[in-house]
Formats: sequence, structure tokens, C-alpha cells
Amino acid sequence: MFTGIIEETGRIKSIARGANSAVLTVEASEVLTDVHLGDSIAVNGVCLTCTSFTSNQFTADVMHETLNRSSLGQLRPGSVVNLERAMRADGRFGGHIVAGHIDGVGRITDIRRDDNAIWYTIDTPDEIMRYIIEKGSIAIDGISLTVAAVGNSWFKVSIIPHTAAQTTLSLRKPGDIVNLENDLIGKYVEKLIQPYSGKSSGITMEFLASHGF
Repeated sequence: MFTGIIEETGRIKSIARGANSAVLTVEASEVLTDVHLGDSIAVNGVCLTCTSFTSNQFTADVMHETLNRSSLGQLRPGSVVNLERAMRADGRFGGHIVAGHIDGVGRITDIRRDDNAIWYTIDTPDEIMRYIIEKGSIAIDGISLTVAAVGNSWFKVSIIPHTAAQTTLSLRKPGDIVNLENDLIGKYVEKLIQPYSGKSSGITMEFLASHGF
């Protein structure tokens, strides 16, 4: 479990590609200060398992499913990535609940400055848009952000200079692909309302309204 508060950016040192998988070697510093084998580290928002490490790098396996769901397959040696260790139980919860399980990807279509803010417009498919609400939370490449505006097939976020400087967003340009993870709450609510395919639980908007919700 993560919070979406990026601890540092790392750099891809090498990628060993298999037929449908890959092994990433990532140069880092902060996330390695208390690392152990088997620890979870989010790389551009994707929860990966540390399989080996030294004082300045770690390796992680990437499965076929992860390559299909995320933008990790587009990484190259030298690519800069966002890094975050799994959250501590005794730490501040600075972002929102981020599982590190990518729902899909989006494409940046516009980047616009607005005084000290930077607006990013991102297009994404219906299956991801359905869970995105204005002022809700979303993780973009592992970064916990607030949705500022929503359209039929796009949403916007507005970030401060600090966020841009401390993450890979400062390197992004229109046309780039980013990893997206929807807020968990919406997905669980949908599942509870209709837990089995074709079978309603009986919980509807009318039911909730009649019971004071």
C-alpha cells in the first residue's frame, strides 16, 4: 500500500527483456535506505517487488500482465521514474490510498501554465473515466493528485511547481502515456451494489435515498 507521495525519482539503468516479461534495474538512493528483499517499491505507480539491491540500485521483475496494463513496457535505459516505498503504519498519510495496481493508461493531450499552477489534460478510456469525479483522487504515474475538471473522455489536474520538480511530470509532454490508478473506493462501492454479474444486490440510489443516504 502506498500514499502517492513520491519520495524520489530514479533512473532506469538497464532492462532485460523476455518474451513477455522484463527485469528492471533502477538506480535510486532514498528508497534503498532501509530496503529488504521482497519489499514493495512503486515504480511510476506500479507496485514491484525488490528482488536484489545494492547501495545505489535495485532490480524488479515485471510480468506480462503488468506490461499490458501499464506504460512500463515503454521504458528505456535512462528513463526517469517516480519511486515510493510502501507506506509505514506510523507515518503521515499525505496522499490517498494507492494500491500500486494500475487500472490502465491515459495520454497527455495538453499542458498549460496558469500563473504558478500547471494544468495537465489527460484522455483515457471509458472504463477508467467512469470512476473519475471532480475533486476526487487519482494516481498518475504513482503521484496522488486531485481531479480538477472532468469531461466525457478526459480529465484535468492542476499541480504546483514543487510537484512538477519532484516528479517526472516536469519531463512530460503532450502525447506521452501515463499510468492511471483509480481511487479504490468507487470500485468497491460498485462491486458491493452489484456483487455478481447479472444479479442485483437490491441496493439502488432509490433504496439509499429512502434510508437517509
